[in-house]
Amino acid sequence: MIQAAKILEQRSHLVSGKLRITEHFFSVPRDHANPSSGNITLFARSALKHDKPLSSTPPDPKKTQLPWLVYLQGGPGFPCGPPQNSPWVQPLLDRGYQVLCLDQRGTGLSTAISQSSLQLRGDEKVQAEYMKSFRADSIVKDCEAIRKALLASYPPEDQKWSIMGQSFGGFCCTTYLSYHPEGVKEAFLFGGIPPSRNGPDDVYKKLFARVKKRNEQYYAKYPEDVERVRRIVKLLGRFGDETVRTQGGEGFMTARRFLGMGIRFGFHGGFDQVHEHVLRADTDLTYFGHLTKPTIKAVETGESFDTNVIYALLHEPCYCSGEASNWSAERVRASFPEFDLEATTESSSPVYFSGEVVYPHYFDCYPELKKLKTVGEMLAQNSDWPKLYDWEQLAKNEVPVYAAVYYDDMYVDFDLSMETAARIKGFKTFITNAVYHEGIRTKTEEVLKGVLALRDDVID
Repeated sequence: MIQAAKILEQRSHLVSGKLRITEHFFSVPRDHANPSSGNITLFARSALKHDKPLSSTPPDPKKTQLPWLVYLQGGPGFPCGPPQNSPWVQPLLDRGYQVLCLDQRGTGLSTAISQSSLQLRGDEKVQAEYMKSFRADSIVKDCEAIRKALLASYPPEDQKWSIMGQSFGGFCCTTYLSYHPEGVKEAFLFGGIPPSRNGPDDVYKKLFARVKKRNEQYYAKYPEDVERVRRIVKLLGRFGDETVRTQGGEGFMTARRFLGMGIRFGFHGGFDQVHEHVLRADTDLTYFGHLTKPTIKAVETGESFDTNVIYALLHEPCYCSGEASNWSAERVRASFPEFDLEATTESSSPVYFSGEVVYPHYFDCYPELKKLKTVGEMLAQNSDWPKLYDWEQLAKNEVPVYAAVYYDDMYVDFDLSMETAARIKGFKTFITNAVYHEGIRTKTEEVLKGVLALRDDVID
């Protein structure tokens, strides 16, 4: 039984766009099954349309009890931005919702996890054990605790809320439907249907094939970058992985770290962003024979491994149920010779960028991750992860589910997504090949229209 969260603080502000933004702080157990393990603080911002009243008569409280929709961010390990900066918020407010953007536990202002804050917990074994409480199963329990707190004054028949997840947030929604469907009125998933697997190996087998295709498309668009990238990675590895230092000398811009920019290939405009960095780095080599600090800084700015360590520590474990990830991406990569850096730099083949992966090598070159290398290894070898999904429950699901599925999604495989969708009763999909993974942010009108039509329209 999940207890209602304790509301610590709620402060409201009016912002441009006729919005009332309320900042919420809640207290919940770190381990909902063992409340004596201590509490953590959760932070969220809610958004509500603000219209000046025509009279001074206080509004009827029941008329202000609009239906709630909680938004779960992608990741794992990334916070929500302010609602007024999210293009999908206003259309949902116009439809009568009030929106809650939750910083999932360990992110943003929700008892944030960094290398230094994690170190305060104790030695590496204690830190690894602590991190096990920051996957989707715990995030869902937090949501239930918050729901019970925020909707306590609503009539019993109105105490369910809508859930919405982008990418990893969609994984969380599926966990929610598995274990706490009683709290959910409807679910919206955007590029976030999880694979029905107990580990990530099949996910990465599919991923490397898609990233291979995206590399081919990138070099078809920028053929001059074939030789440029080759020059850059040779420079970065000229004297081993410590040729180019970053962040005051604490980290290293290795060739494999540089090639990690390929994670952007799945976003709208990602090719062009990577090309800008390649062009800048190659120009440095032409004029100066080395990479300048502004160029290295520009590459670093687009990276998140140091600032969002949960992503590095739990990215592979977020797929695990009773299995160890065992550095899945690194193992699977060996089956794709196109991504063999040493071989391609010595041949005429293009050097391929990597996709959404976490290699153990990253714990040697990113300053914050270097200090968490032992913790990362412990989590990679851990096999006692609880099940994230209840397939029997999902097969008899009664909660309406609507999902945007992107045929050319580089991060969430289309075939694996459709396989899972077929296992969830009442699951409806809006499928498009004109939108990439972050469509809810960059193609908001098109994606929302397609998904909401699934809910609002009749069977044709």
